[in-house]
Amino acid sequence: MRKTTLAALAALTSLIVAPAAAQQPPAGPPVGPDWSKIEVKTTDLGNRTYMLEGQGGNVTVVVADDGVIMVDGQFAPMHEKLKAAIAALSPQPVRFLVNTHYHRDHVGGNVPFSKDGAVVVAHANVRNRLASGGTMAIPDIKIPPAPAEALPARTYTDALTLELKGRTAQLKHTAGAHTDGDTFVYIADANVMSTGDTFTTGRYPNIDFVNGGSIDGMIGAFDAYLARANDATKIVPGHGQVATKAQLAEFRAMLATARERMTKLIAEGKSESDIYAAKPFADLDAKWAANEQASRNFMRVVYSSMKKP
Repeated sequence: MRKTTLAALAALTSLIVAPAAAQQPPAGPPVGPDWSKIEVKTTDLGNRTYMLEGQGGNVTVVVADDGVIMVDGQFAPMHEKLKAAIAALSPQPVRFLVNTHYHRDHVGGNVPFSKDGAVVVAHANVRNRLASGGTMAIPDIKIPPAPAEALPARTYTDALTLELKGRTAQLKHTAGAHTDGDTFVYIADANVMSTGDTFTTGRYPNIDFVNGGSIDGMIGAFDAYLARANDATKIVPGHGQVATKAQLAEFRAMLATARERMTKLIAEGKSESDIYAAKPFADLDAKWAANEQASRNFMRVVYSSMKKP
């Protein structure tokens, strides 16, 4: 995930300690963002379809005559601000809330929006991941089981179409990509595609290899996107600005290059530390890595998703 979740922020903060800190009394727990200062930015995508940015993954909003379809819900403290932003677009309630995957900066709205009456919809593996909890490698965090009220009420396995008066949203599963429960959403009458965190504009993706993600699945997802999109399609990424089909193609090419290079290194018997030292993606880093840690993280997730036990 491109933006830092609260748990990830806590993990990162615990690692950044000033030299003098050892002589200071322990501080309190790390503080998350000041939710009161976060503003929601709305981008009009045409034909009553919008992208909302706040704190967490991007949100897609599809306005119909009798309700709203919402894709991803950010963190729970964003509920009232997202609700207000949607109310400025339509007086109709949110009828469906789609989870593109199980990560908490996308599913935090499940409880408050379901209490408002929305039906939470996701791939069956999202419900399973939320119910069981687990761990992630990047960031290195343990995720406790979600309460029952946070679990999707409606699940699917391959494809599903949500319908409201005059609008539809087509949901499709992409297997083993960012996670094992990814959904992308296509709104045909607006020519808008919402990808979740398989795609992050201008930056390397995180591949949650501990929970079913793989670079092979990522490339397969982009094949599906490119087959569905055309040059006028507006792409809502998991994080970042609205993108185009050409940017999807560029992203897929980067993934394919990374897989090809990693395949060669693994075949040569290189260890993970050998690969870090070799810096096989140095030329890619110039465009896709925000910093050295992002470069290292991407090497790790590609290697780990490909290395056989």
